[in-house]
Amino acid sequence: MSFTAPSLGSGGRSVRRAFEFGRTYVVRPKGKHQATIVWLHGLGDNGSSWSQLLETLPLPNIKWICPTAPTQPITIFGGFPSTAWFDVGELSEDAPDDVEGLDASAAHVANLLSTEPADIKLGVGGFSMGAATALYSASCFTVGKYGNSNPYPANLSAVVGLSGWLPCANTLSNKLQGVEEGVRRAQSLPVLLCHGKGDDVVLYKFGEKSSRSLKSNGFLDVTFKSYNGLGHYTIPEEMDEVCAWLTSKLGLEGNSA
Repeated sequence: MSFTAPSLGSGGRSVRRAFEFGRTYVVRPKGKHQATIVWLHGLGDNGSSWSQLLETLPLPNIKWICPTAPTQPITIFGGFPSTAWFDVGELSEDAPDDVEGLDASAAHVANLLSTEPADIKLGVGGFSMGAATALYSASCFTVGKYGNSNPYPANLSAVVGLSGWLPCANTLSNKLQGVEEGVRRAQSLPVLLCHGKGDDVVLYKFGEKSSRSLKSNGFLDVTFKSYNGLGHYTIPEEMDEVCAWLTSKLGLEGNSA
């Protein structure tokens, strides 16, 4: 699937950036299907590696959808192409935001969720820039629209971000002002953030700052978990936390189904 978004080229002409998304991997529920979660990989990765890990988790009621990001030139790599949900100049919350790329990826996620049955709870999660895209999706959901003002269609029930950050954090409070429904959605959307204190790629302070940002913008159900000595990767202890949190927040039946 591809999305095109206009951008200004040299001389102010509008140039369309095409986003060609890669292969999507699906892990079907082993028990009664109660929830569907789109899980987004990190920079340079693909949907396959996370689908293999998610398949091993004791969450029989969840269907996992693991898409692959478009291959695009990445500023942090000097323009060298890589799979990425959006362009980054630096991996931090203070970097300028590629709203166009974020919108295209958030729209891809919403599109993947659009065909799920009405009684299925929907979520989005990810690692590193995948986590950033998941958190951006959370902000689009609460505000009710993408950065380009198109309406956001998915109804999210849970958002998970591992070793990530919140893009467009500085503009979130402005976007939520006067959006009554948005305030209600922010109050009730459960968000789990996990970050290693030894992360030298997306620094721990950015994870912490993202958590504070969400809370100060009225997100009442934010859980922030830190892990001593953990670098920019995941560990079983962290995935156990994700499993327990999803089971609780989504009201999953577990193996009894």
